[in-house]
Amino acid sequence: MYIYPSNLKARASLFLWTLRDVAISVVLVLLGILTLTQTGSPVILAVAAAYAFLSIRFDESSILDFITRAWRFIVSRQQLYKWRWPA
Repeated sequence: MYIYPSNLKARASLFLWTLRDVAISVVLVLLGILTLTQTGSPVILAVAAAYAFLSIRFDESSILDFITRAWRFIVSRQQLYKWRWPA
């Protein structure tokens, strides 16, 4: 007997994160621990915590996705406006 998930095209996830986000967070935490022990600077650990918080997914969307879409809309993509006289 085989049990299939309800959505076969969904991303693989672990709790509230995708596996890619978990891997990035783990690498950042390891780098943060290494820099904390060698230099005493907790900056990379703070970046890892912020990334882990921003990449939490609810309903296939995260805060990080929203911020990147907003950045693209407001700053990096050209907006095209067409003005017409009402006919």
